[in-house]
Amino acid sequence: MNPARSRRRSTGFCMADWDDDSSQLRDNLARVLRGTRDDAHRRRPPSLETARQWHVEIMQGLDLPAPKYAGAFRGESGLEQVQVRIDGHYGTPARRVAAELQDFESVLQRVIARLDELIPKDAEPDSDQLAAIIEVCAWAHAEWVRIHPFANGNGRTARLWVNSIAMRYGVPPFLSLRPRPAESYPSVCAKAMQGDWESTVPAFLEFLSQFCE
Repeated sequence: MNPARSRRRSTGFCMADWDDDSSQLRDNLARVLRGTRDDAHRRRPPSLETARQWHVEIMQGLDLPAPKYAGAFRGESGLEQVQVRIDGHYGTPARRVAAELQDFESVLQRVIARLDELIPKDAEPDSDQLAAIIEVCAWAHAEWVRIHPFANGNGRTARLWVNSIAMRYGVPPFLSLRPRPAESYPSVCAKAMQGDWESTVPAFLEFLSQFCE
């Protein structure tokens, strides 16, 4: 899918394209991350509706091809035929996105509930617990990237999932929302598109180590 480029509005103000690395996008991401931090500290259950709201807020003030794209998953009304391809790999077909998202939410909620039991609120995770947290972060990120549920903005949303899960257990938000992480990140995303989430784990451990230096 080729997103529409910026268009001049009748007000004379040119809005930033929804994929440009603009100051508006960075402001949106910073605001969403602050809200995500609050939800994480309250240990709000993860949900698809949370991700939908993230997307709406991320896209505020940006130039979308149509308003219907904000917060809408592929396969929903108006997006039934929207397919995405990243570096030669297709995301989940639009007709299957809803079912795969339900599976994603079910698995994530179950795993998070178990981690909540093992790691008391405000307790510092031990090394084994930290490893488990990073594995969940890696899985959630890779699955979101593989499904690619939105027409655009999936990487940003996947990275928000990571930081939300991390902050829930006192781990810092180690994954940059914008600019995109460099080094091994493009490679693990390409592997995630093919269903390989395990390759994300060592990359995330390295990103966390670098963040904490």
